[in-house]
Amino acid sequence: MAPTANAAALAPPKGAGFWRYGLALVSIVIALGLARTFLYFHLPQPFAVFALSAIAITYWYGGIKPGILSTVLALIVRNSYEPAGRLGAAPLALYDLAFVIFAVLMTLATQARDELELRVAERTAELTRSNEDLKREIADHIRDSESLRQAQEELARISRITTMGELTASLAHEVNQPIAAAVTNATTCVRWLVRDPPDVEEARAAASRLVKDATRAADIVSRIRTLFKKGSTPQRESVDLREVVREMILLLRSETSHYSISIQTDIASDLPKVMADRVQLQQVFMNLMMNGIDAMKHTNGERELTITSRQEEDEVLVSVSDTGMGLPPRMADRIFDAFFTTKEHGTGMGLSISRSIVESHGGRLWVVENSSRGASFCFTLPTDVVVHDGHS
Repeated sequence: MAPTANAAALAPPKGAGFWRYGLALVSIVIALGLARTFLYFHLPQPFAVFALSAIAITYWYGGIKPGILSTVLALIVRNSYEPAGRLGAAPLALYDLAFVIFAVLMTLATQARDELELRVAERTAELTRSNEDLKREIADHIRDSESLRQAQEELARISRITTMGELTASLAHEVNQPIAAAVTNATTCVRWLVRDPPDVEEARAAASRLVKDATRAADIVSRIRTLFKKGSTPQRESVDLREVVREMILLLRSETSHYSISIQTDIASDLPKVMADRVQLQQVFMNLMMNGIDAMKHTNGERELTITSRQEEDEVLVSVSDTGMGLPPRMADRIFDAFFTTKEHGTGMGLSISRSIVESHGGRLWVVENSSRGASFCFTLPTDVVVHDGHS
């Protein structure tokens, strides 16, 4: 804000001049009245003290011009109230000089106060503008952060869909197995029922197997739909990592069988749960497991995918190891970069998204070269520890 604008802001409103000049007159009248009252009761009547107080009040509340008016009125009243013949010209001149000096000092003090108020107003205006700018920046940042979060969630979902698209044949085979078994058991059940006499026990056993096969197929479809689901906000809950690993092994079983890959697990029986979004953790496991499977597709020798997990202090450490080709030479530091891939048809987003998901849960994701062959992807997650007083 410009100084002129601040000066205009500090200027008294129209019509306020009357009361400021009126304050000069009233204050001197009151000073004279007090002096008269003291004289009536035969007390010392220091009109000069009352007048100086009136001048100070006028300067402070009325401003410089009303203060000058009050000084002039005080001099006039003093000359009429205490004529020169009574005290002598010299003492009265000292009174007048004291009034003038006091008026000059009050003028300087009032000017300094007005300048200070002007600077305070300017600084307040600057702070107000800065505060408004900061509010706008914060609002823009919140909008940008929300847009970024939505974009990241959509990108993660697209990555899941891409990965699931690559597994279409395996998933179709995985779903087809329980459906085919259900059809066989249904046929068997019908055959037992049409016998003469019907074998109800055998039919009941076949029907039970049919229900189990149908339930298994429904579970597989449900897991696939969960990975395809478009959620608005990640849902953090207490998650058992053993269940997530088991679900991903079942989901990728046909893929591992197709490439003769065995899956070994070494998960601590007392592994604590973690507070996480279940679908996001499934995506991390699916990305790391598919990365290991891809690394072993065209290798000779034993193909083994090992998943281990144990607790380390207040964290859970998970490792997904393969016996594949190992890390690309001189590119190990780049494998977590977005769009970096060594696969012919890869998108280069799986490991980048996995690291973002793990870090958003307060963990870390890294990779190490195995001593023999292959690589191990490791990540940590904070444990979901519940204290006995009810706080977590």
